[in-house]
Amino acid sequence: MNKPTPQRILIIVQRSNGDVFLTSPLIEGLFRAYGSPHIDLLVNSDTLPIARTLPHIVEIHQFTYNGDGRGRGTQTTDMLKKIARRYDLSINLTASDRSVLFALAAGRKAISAVEHDRKKSWWKRLLLSAYYDFDSSKHIIENNTTSLDLLGIGSGKPTVGSYYSEAAAKSAGGMLVDRGIREFIIVHPGAQYGYKIYPEKIRNELLERLDSLGVPLVVTGSKSALDLEIKRGLPKFANVHDFIGLTSMEELIALSDRSIAYIGADTLTVHIAASQNRRIFALYGPTILSMWSPWCNELRTGARTNRPVQTYGNVTIFQADMPCVACGKAGCDDHHGVSECLFHIDPDVIFNEIKEWLTTSR
Repeated sequence: MNKPTPQRILIIVQRSNGDVFLTSPLIEGLFRAYGSPHIDLLVNSDTLPIARTLPHIVEIHQFTYNGDGRGRGTQTTDMLKKIARRYDLSINLTASDRSVLFALAAGRKAISAVEHDRKKSWWKRLLLSAYYDFDSSKHIIENNTTSLDLLGIGSGKPTVGSYYSEAAAKSAGGMLVDRGIREFIIVHPGAQYGYKIYPEKIRNELLERLDSLGVPLVVTGSKSALDLEIKRGLPKFANVHDFIGLTSMEELIALSDRSIAYIGADTLTVHIAASQNRRIFALYGPTILSMWSPWCNELRTGARTNRPVQTYGNVTIFQADMPCVACGKAGCDDHHGVSECLFHIDPDVIFNEIKEWLTTSR
């Protein structure tokens, strides 16, 4: 007797923007395998703009950590009531207790990542329909698609795509036309967290060198405090065009799709550019590459080892040549402080790689 095909599916991903964006291979796999089922998301509220760009999603449930007049306990109770037994299948992509509870409440069948430590995860392993150990040595895309293997669908060799509306494409195109920009490179210096940001002094040295190449540099960013601080310190060069705070998420994705390359931080935008097969020059500090490097669609892989400079497919990554790289901490103090390793990535090394690519690609 054939197993019933799930018609209503909930995917739970309560982490950061990049985590949410990189669920798209899982969503696509479920959508194809189960004949266009109804798929909903449960995400943290600060990731809603990128969640709205994902394909095949019907409804998005939000959980906020920033306070909306309700405590987390009240929100948790309300969410459990809202999603209880509404789904044939729930898939949770993190191992947190709260998100596992959401998966158990929502789906008649519940699959989740769990901690490797059985003292923490024993009850999850007991109650879940299926589970897998969240593995920090594997790429986040490989972790996210493990549930496809557990379902018998097969994760295969996933690729990542990105999506935006015609209205966003038209708006982004208008911004470029208004400034007389045609061929250009995206430069994205900011990140969601300060410990990932290339320091201002050497960042501006890099921009000065890049300006000499004669190619327009479209500098992007949000209206966050970190990005607006970068905006205030942005140098005035002929080929540097300040777009910080001027685009929506969809417009940013559309701009990236029209660019010839991406230069910038280890943050959501590098994964967007990778999904569009742009030429990427990414600056990585303490982040673990095996999990968070840009995914190369052509090779179906990310980086596996740390090196001062490495290229695979369309991706070049720069790291400091230091024994502590990459430590995986949130800054050297592991409390969102300064990452000393970023001060040891030479802007001349970055510039020379970009110049060589630009010279040979034309």
